[in-house]
Amino acid sequence: MIFSIIMALTNGLRVNLANLSLLHAPFVLGLISGGAIIYWFTGASTQAVTTGAYRAVEFIKANIRLEGVEKASVSDSKKVVQICTQYAQKGMFNIFLAVFFVTLAFAFVEPFFFIGYLISIAVFGLYQAIFMANAGGAWDNAKKIVETELKQKGTALHDATVVGDTVGDPFKDTSSVAMNPIIKFTTLFGLLAVELAVHLTTERGARLTNELAVLFFAISMYFVWRSFYGMRITSQKAA
Repeated sequence: MIFSIIMALTNGLRVNLANLSLLHAPFVLGLISGGAIIYWFTGASTQAVTTGAYRAVEFIKANIRLEGVEKASVSDSKKVVQICTQYAQKGMFNIFLAVFFVTLAFAFVEPFFFIGYLISIAVFGLYQAIFMANAGGAWDNAKKIVETELKQKGTALHDATVVGDTVGDPFKDTSSVAMNPIIKFTTLFGLLAVELAVHLTTERGARLTNELAVLFFAISMYFVWRSFYGMRITSQKAA
């Protein structure tokens, strides 16, 4: 799909080939921006999982007795599931809108900037997903080894391996697996957005597309802010 955009912008690899070079500043900036978006996405998705898990633990401590043989009520169990679902939806809502508007913004900035951006998120996203899946699995497996093979549950060693749940699970079950749909959506939607941007530039001039790029980027930064600061544990607790 990226190559199809390149073919469209270069008229079948006959014109503007110099703009696909590292000597073309917007193309290089696009390569940098794609990596930045990947790292923001992984951090924001992990933040949403962390906050949701914290809220669920808060509710369990306040309302459910973990000691003894008495089981938790069905309503309390449903409330825990509701809390986790609520924060998952809230986190992904912010992330999706940020990705949507940043894709529009970058497509309207400059077509070859956007080509560099798409190449970058594909490459960075692939290796970041592999890293997070492997690292998260290693952390989680280390915790399970301490619990099952070493029989050290409840010890200081077990406390040290809790990172397998707090970081490992979001790494391997959330951020890494969610990278694929983000890359696919950005590429597919970007194909339409860059064609619209080129058409508007031809019909109305570059000023309109630049103004729209600034507007879309400002909206995306608002949702980027919400994905981090709007999901912080401390700010939610104060509220």
